[in-house]
Amino acid sequence: MSNIKHLHARAGFGLSPYERKERQNWPLQKAVDHLFAEAKKAGPLQPLHVADVSGQMRNQEERKKERKRVGRQNTAWIIRMADAQESALMERMSLFWHGHFACKSRLSKLAFNQINAIRAHALGNFRDLVLAIARDPSMIRFLNNQQNKKNQPNENFARELMELFTIGRGHYTEKDIKEAARAFTGWSSNMGGKYVFRRRQHDYGQKTFMGKTGRFEGEDIIDIILERKETAQFICTKIYKYFVNEQVDEAVVRELAEQFYRSDYDIGALMKSIFLSDWFYESKNQGNKIKSPADLIAGVSKALEIQYDDESALIFAQKALGQVLFSPPNVAGWPGGKAWIDNSTLMLRLNMVSYLMYASDVDFRTKSSLKATGRDRATRKLKANINLQPIMQLVAGADQMEMIRQLSDYLLPANVSVDPSLIATYCKADQQEDFVKMAIARITSLPEYQLS
Repeated sequence: MSNIKHLHARAGFGLSPYERKERQNWPLQKAVDHLFAEAKKAGPLQPLHVADVSGQMRNQEERKKERKRVGRQNTAWIIRMADAQESALMERMSLFWHGHFACKSRLSKLAFNQINAIRAHALGNFRDLVLAIARDPSMIRFLNNQQNKKNQPNENFARELMELFTIGRGHYTEKDIKEAARAFTGWSSNMGGKYVFRRRQHDYGQKTFMGKTGRFEGEDIIDIILERKETAQFICTKIYKYFVNEQVDEAVVRELAEQFYRSDYDIGALMKSIFLSDWFYESKNQGNKIKSPADLIAGVSKALEIQYDDESALIFAQKALGQVLFSPPNVAGWPGGKAWIDNSTLMLRLNMVSYLMYASDVDFRTKSSLKATGRDRATRKLKANINLQPIMQLVAGADQMEMIRQLSDYLLPANVSVDPSLIATYCKADQQEDFVKMAIARITSLPEYQLS
């Protein structure tokens, strides 16, 4: 069971109570195959109401409305991550690539289109994914490629393409950046938010890039980058840090990179290889990663089958925890790891489930606004409807000590155990459901719950 649990923590957002009962005795191969089969069937995110993207938003009121629309795209995605009826692997891969190709989307239509572009290639070919991002209007606007014109190239996208998205620092020169920028001149978007190639703004001249010379287009630049094995090494290192362990096993990553390169950058084959490997399930690779805010919110929402009365509270929670989807701090994305935990986020993390259980007032002020007072205070209730019946069925027939053992085994990482008597000390209730609520609140307040 521990391997199945670990698989779903990393390849998804944990198991729902029903999934746990159904899958706990599945062979690993069956569990992995099921995740990939469900991902193959996963469709795009469904469109919410989106505004026109013609020109700049003309006034503050229009900008405010559009921020709310982006917020609704955000919460709809978080809720989808937590939905046991959706593909856990597709949502997890989409979240990973969303952080890798970090882009702040200020318009809801562009945010929607970009995440669906990612989903279309999240487990497909990496070249296709990179090309889709290079043509994505949200990224084009974020990195100013609409200003990248013949005789006046803008190097922002070319630089980040190499530094952050493909090959990494140390494997290209400033000359390569300049020449790549020329190849991407004219890659722009129109007033309707669609990709367009502006021929008159494109530089058709000869370029020398990474030791090769020719009349290269943007597609050629991507191909030349992918011909370098350092690109496979860079991407596999990042995938290993995200899905396995921040402490990189260089030998393992070299093997993964070689496989990734030989497969012509087949993402799905790479991920399946990782999830079926023995080393993925070694104890050192379990319970060693701090959950991101998206992981935390989606995971607890899935475990407790939560429906939020006011979904905008999820936005405030993300802001307070330090990760707002569609709004990374910069093009490098969220730093992750220990950066998720500080004095301004720890108490909210440890008490989040209690706030949800008992609809307590929550101070959602971020680190930058801790001195805010009066109307600027961000105190709100995390009002939600929690369906405890699936968990009650999970622990049916057990005495209180056994309930705590089972709840701990369900909620905590695969290699973590707690003394039930310590939890029981804080769980005094006559009614079984009240006891379970108290036990869940206590277990999820443990530091170990912050790990996956």
